[in-house]
Amino acid sequence: MIVKLIDFLRDRLHTVIRISYVVLALLVVNDVLVIDKQHAHTRIEHFPGFWAIFGFVACVAIIIVSKWYGHLGIMTREDYYDR
Repeated sequence: MIVKLIDFLRDRLHTVIRISYVVLALLVVNDVLVIDKQHAHTRIEHFPGFWAIFGFVACVAIIIVSKWYGHLGIMTREDYYDR
């Protein structure tokens, strides 16, 4: 069943992308117009979409640091145990 859903969505990829953009735009409009920012703790929180940008940058930083840490010594060769 899930395979049929994935195939259905893959066949309509442009529609899925357009719907994703519309949902993203609606979330930004919601953040700008509906969310009350009077009780924000810092000045930068008044910037529309601050937490979305902050979350994206934090995720990218986590990925970069994780890859760096993995290549630093956690990852080993495939033949490590064969020798």
